[in-house]
Formats: sequence, structure tokens, C-alpha cells
Amino acid sequence: MDSVDHLSVVYTLYAIISVGLTIWLARTLGKSGRAFLEDVFADNPTLADAVNRLLVVGFYLVNFGYACLLLTGGYAPDLRSAIETLAQKLGWLLLSLAFMHFMNMFVFHRIRRRARRAADAPPLYPHGFVAPPPMAPHAPVHG
Repeated sequence: MDSVDHLSVVYTLYAIISVGLTIWLARTLGKSGRAFLEDVFADNPTLADAVNRLLVVGFYLVNFGYACLLLTGGYAPDLRSAIETLAQKLGWLLLSLAFMHFMNMFVFHRIRRRARRAADAPPLYPHGFVAPPPMAPHAPVHG
């Protein structure tokens, strides 16, 4: 087998594995993210579903685009080099998938924190009132 055949095998395996990983992870994040967004947007479940779908579509676009960029290049004159090239390409893809996963988690955390802050009651003064109590009139000073 010559180097072109090795590289063709690398590209084929890489394409199959990268598509499979991206689809699996997007579906997993979509299912888990939906429950999370339903909690955040409890008053508007339609908005929760829309945000979840948009996040999944964005995830697909970024990761498939990056996977395509990684597909080019490589040198595989023998089987060992082919395996190393495949491992390197998959390693970079897995790192990008992990990065995207943690970015999604960060975005979810920020959305949830903002939604919870908006739902919280205003802070109370130590006496239990929202505003300071009215000032009592001063007693006249007798001298």
C-alpha cells in the first residue's frame, strides 16, 4: 500500500469518527440542556426549546467546520504514520468538542444565574423591611 492509500484510509476513518462523535455529543448535550433550559425558562417552554435547538445547531456548525479544517494535511507514508496522523486529528477534534461542551456549560450557568437573580426577592434591611423604617419624631429636648 502506498502513502496515498494510507492517507485515504486516515481521511475516511477520521470523517466517520468525527461525524459520529459530533452527532452523539450534540444529541447528549441537547437532551441534557433541554431540561436545564426548561428550568431557566419555566415561564416560557417554547423559548427553552428554541434556545436549545439554536445551541445544538451552533454546536454542529462549529464542530463540523473545525472537523473539515482538520481533514486537510497530513503525511502517511506507512501504517505507523497513518495511525499517528489519525490520532492527532482526532485529538484536536476531541479537544475542540470538550471546549465547546464547557463553553455551553458556561453559557447555561450564566443564563441560569441571571434568571435566578431576576426571580429573587429584593434584599431586606436587618429590620425585615425593603425600605428603612420611617424616622420617629424626636422628643423635645428639655433643658
